[in-house]
Amino acid sequence: MNTPFRLSRRAALTGAAALPLAAATGQMARAAAPMMGAGGAPFQRVTLGQFEVTTLLAGTRAVENPHSIFGLNVDDAAFAEASEAANIPTDVSQFFFTPTVVNTGESLILFDAGLQGAATVAALEAAGYTADQVDTVVITHMHGDHIGGLTGDDGARTFANASYVTGSAEFDAWAAQGSDPFEAKVRPLADEMTMLDDGGSVASGVTAMAAFGHTPGHMTYMLESDGQQLVLGADFANHYVWSLAHPDWEVKFDMDKTAAAATRRRILGMLAADKVPFVGYHMPFPGIGYVASKDDAFEYVPHSYQLLL
Repeated sequence: MNTPFRLSRRAALTGAAALPLAAATGQMARAAAPMMGAGGAPFQRVTLGQFEVTTLLAGTRAVENPHSIFGLNVDDAAFAEASEAANIPTDVSQFFFTPTVVNTGESLILFDAGLQGAATVAALEAAGYTADQVDTVVITHMHGDHIGGLTGDDGARTFANASYVTGSAEFDAWAAQGSDPFEAKVRPLADEMTMLDDGGSVASGVTAMAAFGHTPGHMTYMLESDGQQLVLGADFANHYVWSLAHPDWEVKFDMDKTAAAATRRRILGMLAADKVPFVGYHMPFPGIGYVASKDDAFEYVPHSYQLLL
């Protein structure tokens, strides 16, 4: 049994008398640490067989009135109920933008370039890589937050030594529209782009999977190494509650909302049944998680340490 600690009156008085002296001599004086604001690491690296997979935080911002983006086909009460159950506010959401780097041991492959090249490169460098080391840039689809970082404001290529890969259906759809971002960022690289269809291979163990709906030719990618799998999901689900957990809710940014919902259910069902982890471009950073079936829908289960072992 421990003996109770007792402080004598003499010791207490002696100690109290010493406090002003210590403060006067600077022995106990410390400046208050500055307030730093919320923050986090700019990258997360995990292993998948012989591959290293690194997610990069290339940007994050708060967006107000998320119900104007998610759950367009449900009323305010349903949106509030789902949000309250997940312990998240209904008036603001935090958006994350997460390109992913896959090191196969033979090549360094970047999936999506982010909104701005400088931000993607900063996260890339924090993870120990340089832009010049990127061998291949894969564009999952051609929304601005995925292609903006391909070039700088001066038109110079961000990844000077890279070749480029994208889905053929995606390229053709945006080429027909001729949008300004496409013309500025993608068209100049067209002659150097490899076009893939469903099942096409970027490299050994990196396979394209059609996931149309969010955009006309949106692609996800299956990574496989030493019998382990991980899906790079891009934007098939844009929020871990308002999209993933409610796959039939309409999302403003889905160009074909019916097809996007069907794609979500198909991919989420596969991830849940096969217990395959995935990276979601807009999932809460570091963007890696699992999917569990829940009633007639799904639930997001964040990665903890499974891919660190």
